[in-house]
Amino acid sequence: MVLTTGLSFGQSIAVANINTYKVYADPASAATLVRLELFKIRKYSILDQFDMAEIANPDKYDDCYAKGCLLEFGEELNVDFVISGSIDKISDKIVVNLKLIDVNAKEAIKTATHEFANQEEELQRMVGIVVKKLHGLPSDQDLVKRLSFNNEVITSSKYSRVNNSGPRIGMAYAYGTLGEYMTRAENQGGADIVPIVSAIGYQFEAQYVGTENFSALFEFIPQFIGLEQGQMIPSLSILNGFRFGKAGWEFAFGPSFGLTKTSTGFFDSEGIYGSKDAYFSENDADFPSTTYLEDGYRLEEHIDKRGDTKFSTRWIVGFGRTFNSGALNIPVNIFHSSQKGGGMIGVSVGFNITRSKKKI
Repeated sequence: MVLTTGLSFGQSIAVANINTYKVYADPASAATLVRLELFKIRKYSILDQFDMAEIANPDKYDDCYAKGCLLEFGEELNVDFVISGSIDKISDKIVVNLKLIDVNAKEAIKTATHEFANQEEELQRMVGIVVKKLHGLPSDQDLVKRLSFNNEVITSSKYSRVNNSGPRIGMAYAYGTLGEYMTRAENQGGADIVPIVSAIGYQFEAQYVGTENFSALFEFIPQFIGLEQGQMIPSLSILNGFRFGKAGWEFAFGPSFGLTKTSTGFFDSEGIYGSKDAYFSENDADFPSTTYLEDGYRLEEHIDKRGDTKFSTRWIVGFGRTFNSGALNIPVNIFHSSQKGGGMIGVSVGFNITRSKKKI
């Protein structure tokens, strides 16, 4: 029902308290917001709070929200209409509901409800939209779109997206062939470092699907490994990530690319040519080219800092959670990086600041 028919500026209206839940406005303040927005549509003679206080025992109607009570309140005030309703914060949305009571007809002639995103500082604008909706009046559609709650999959809108782009620092333990390379002596092509190394980088995110409780994103992580031990091993990880729920759980997987120096050689597991497990590369001056086959050794490609630079790949799987402290987000992740014969397992921590939503 549209209320433009039969209503004139001379008809009177009173705004009863508006029931509120988890918003900054109490019932009386919410009623004031409704009253302010009613003035703007210029349809009624509106009783203010001082006029309404002149009846006997006005406190009786402080918690008056039901139809019967509102009709009685309207009769006491001798008005044509009474408005009441509720403003409730539920999860990540604010629901504004208003109802218009015709005191003479003794019935509720219209109700209007709208779900808004949790932008509580815009409460008056939300109330204004619902007041207009209650009276069949148009609102600024751009304003409505920017304030409304959207529970559908977002593929193009920039609103309500979580972005954890920011610096990352972590520690990782290398095992298998990678751990062997790190602990191998430098004169045998190794790094000669402890196989527990730092990882410092920056994570860039590009979200391609987002809802209230789920998001899917691409993660780009350039980083350097081993700086604290005089090494600078570069890598670039490109991950497909998924983030679940308000608790901030997340899971990601994808390839990591880097540059690795390798050579072809063998490990002297029997100590035939010197120290046991020493590595001999084909490029070494003392490489036993004529006898290693007779001794049961075969040549294989191994990481060797003296060797030729090659493009290398690894596969990364990560799992973690983002913790929040006010506007500060702290993502903590456990990851595993695998390659032929070994890999790394570690933990990384980052931080970023949530930017405020854009004001209207």
